[in-house]
Amino acid sequence: MEDEVDRLVAAWRRERPDLDVEPLEVLSRVSRLARHLDRARRIAFSEHQLEPWEFDVLTSLRRAGAPYQLSPGQLLTQTLVTSGTMTNRIDRLAKKNLVERLPDPSDRRGVLVRLTPEGRDRADQALAGLLAQERAILSELSRAQRAELAALLRQLTAPFDNIPG
Repeated sequence: MEDEVDRLVAAWRRERPDLDVEPLEVLSRVSRLARHLDRARRIAFSEHQLEPWEFDVLTSLRRAGAPYQLSPGQLLTQTLVTSGTMTNRIDRLAKKNLVERLPDPSDRRGVLVRLTPEGRDRADQALAGLLAQERAILSELSRAQRAELAALLRQLTAPFDNIPG
């Protein structure tokens, strides 16, 4: 079975035989897959009236477990955005009644961001939709192939995820 990357690589090998284009065979496929995944995510989220960033914040709170709350600083760490961006996002989610701000009992000046019941429902439904989309993307692979691919991708991404700072 041939794909677009096979055609791209063949063209580069013909046009630039002096270059080793082997990395394209893997990384061009990863890049194309990322675009398909991004499209699938947007579909899954839009079906639940969520933007990708909203899903990220809501699911960070949902994964925290009951009572589904985190400090803004903890949300920053999990979503990798600036504090100004996070403040804006919390404001927008609060206006939609998906999160609420509460005083932090351990810090009189601090606040906690808590998922509302509506926010929890929306996060759960969007996650189920996302997983259905992702299952469809992976449907051509056996369980063993998915496990092998996950292990290989982990080996590639772990050094990036463990860079200090």
